[in-house]
Amino acid sequence: MVQYSQTQFDTSFGALSDATRRGILEQLGLADASITALAERFHMTLTGMKKHIGILERAGFVRTEKVGRIRTCKLGPRRLEEEAAWIEKYRQLWAARFDELDIVVEELKLKERANGSK
Repeated sequence: MVQYSQTQFDTSFGALSDATRRGILEQLGLADASITALAERFHMTLTGMKKHIGILERAGFVRTEKVGRIRTCKLGPRRLEEEAAWIEKYRQLWAARFDELDIVVEELKLKERANGSK
């Protein structure tokens, strides 16, 4: 069984828990952008955007590069394989439980129909 780093999971899921940060990742998936451009795009202050970028950087989702006075943001090297595997494990568990529940519901419907026709 794969062992997951709880700290890395907390950092990853914490970074992804905010809609603005998810939006930033979507935007950077289309093209690199300066912090200023991202702040304008998301209608927020430069300070607020820097905080969001810092959280995404700590999670490894974004990296920044300073050229002159411009700090450009790019998607970082961090991928979500471990998180996706963890989610998939629970998706399969819940899918199996719902399949079992469907069987119980069908059995109850059959019993109800059988009792109703008597």
